[in-house]
This record gives sequence, C-alpha cells and structure tokens, in this order.
Amino acid sequence: MAEKTPILEMRNVVSAYGRIQALKGISLKVYDGEIVSIIGANGAGKSTTLMTICNIVKAVQGDILYRGERINNVNSDILPTMGLCQVPEGRRIFPRLTVLENLDMGAFFRTDAGGVKDDVERVFDLFPKLRERRKQLGGTLSGGEQQMLAMARALMSRPKVLLLDEPSMGLAPLLVKQIFDIVKMINEQGVTVVLVEQNANLALQAASRGYVLETGNVVMEDDAKKLLANPDIRKAYLGE
Repeated sequence: MAEKTPILEMRNVVSAYGRIQALKGISLKVYDGEIVSIIGANGAGKSTTLMTICNIVKAVQGDILYRGERINNVNSDILPTMGLCQVPEGRRIFPRLTVLENLDMGAFFRTDAGGVKDDVERVFDLFPKLRERRKQLGGTLSGGEQQMLAMARALMSRPKVLLLDEPSMGLAPLLVKQIFDIVKMINEQGVTVVLVEQNANLALQAASRGYVLETGNVVMEDDAKKLLANPDIRKAYLGE
C-alpha cells in the first residue's frame, strides 16, 4: 500500500544564522491530524526548525513541503493564508491592542465577517478567561493569559497546521496543564499540531509521534509512547 502524503515535510533541510549552521540536514514528516512533538536540549535547533518552516530563517539547502507544495520561498506573512500558522516563543501579542483587537489581527486576511464572528465565539469557548478580558489591553494580561491569546489569535486564521513554540515557558504548573489540555482540544477539532517544548514529558504525553534533536540533527524519531519509555530519553530529557 502506498504511503500517505505528509501534510508537512522537511527533506534534508539545512539552515544557518550567518555562517553558523543551525540545522544540519534534518528530515521530518507530519501527517494530517497528528500532534508531533520536537524535543531536545537548549540550542538543539527546535525553535529554528519552526522558524525555518515559516521562512523566517532561510533554508539554504533541502526542501520544505506543505500539502505537497514546496514552500521554501513563500513569505512568512503568506503562510497563514495557506493554513500554516506559528505561535512563536515569547507569545508576541500586540500589547497595546485589546484582546478582541488581537483576535481581529489573527483574521486580518479573511473576508468572511460572519465566519470570523463565529470563530471569536469558538476561541472564547476554548479560552473562557479571554471572554472575561475581551476589552482588556493585551499587555495587561498575565503570562498565561497572553499565551492563551497568542494561541487564540493563531486559531483565528483557521489553520490546518499549528506550529507551537514553547507554549509552557514561564507558566505555573497548573496553567501548563491547562494549556496542554487546550492543545489536545484544538487537535481534536481537526488541527494538526507541531509542538516544540522544553517540557519533554508533557510534550510526549500529548503527542502521537516525536522527534529528538541534538545540535541541529534528528537523532531519534518514534512513537511518542516509545520515546517516553526509552531509558536514554528518560535520563537525558526527563531528569531520571
């Protein structure tokens, strides 16, 4: 039986910051409906992988394919219109805009006003705190609320694939659990998720498959449950 086509794929991708190679020929596949986690130590190239997919960091070699189409040279501003959207590390919401205005920015390229209105209600159902804070300036929200807003804003573009970069960073444990519960709910609603996360334990618990990065190379890929049970992974990334 022929292998199904990945919704997102990297083939031997090399990217660099100036003369410093950050990704050294990585390959990965993401299939429709999955949560795929990318784990690794600081500096392994996890965030660079997402930024290279989005053409914020240029791939100098290899192919990046989205729904079978090569997107190496597609401007990062265009990708959300194609259904590929990133929630960057550090949230990067608009601090001087209200919650509602931030959500409107996530839907700026859409012309279906009725659909946008429905989606605002949909993300408020996912993130009830944001409904309470809808007229509040983004910069006055707590760290956890800002992370929720960053995710909600991305969902306003109706992504097929959501790239999440360190969603738990700087959050209290209770909020981290809440964020990961929402990631699973988003996935259950039909959004494929690529998750870069320092908390390897939670990342692999949420995922169907995982990739392990070390210094810009994929050193292991497997079913997430098998990676969680792997003694080398447990020792290196789960503190055991």
